[in-house]
Amino acid sequence: MSSSLPGYDFLKFVLESLVEDHDQLAIEATQDSLGILLTVRVSDRDMGKLIGKSGQTVKALRTLVRVIGGNEKQRINLKILEPGS
Repeated sequence: MSSSLPGYDFLKFVLESLVEDHDQLAIEATQDSLGILLTVRVSDRDMGKLIGKSGQTVKALRTLVRVIGGNEKQRINLKILEPGS
């Protein structure tokens, strides 16, 4: 985990405010030639909060991390892992 990558600190702040099971929140940041990938894992009961009604919450988070990436001239993608994977 590298908190120096753009978008990581923002995503961590938002998700810590959103989820109830903080011990099961995991954010992994990796960087390669395609850009930055932020991978998120949450508990089963927090998955609904993360996705939101009709996917609105996760769509908004993806938009916001892309804006942060644009400001840093980096491509940032957000991946949500299924619980238990």
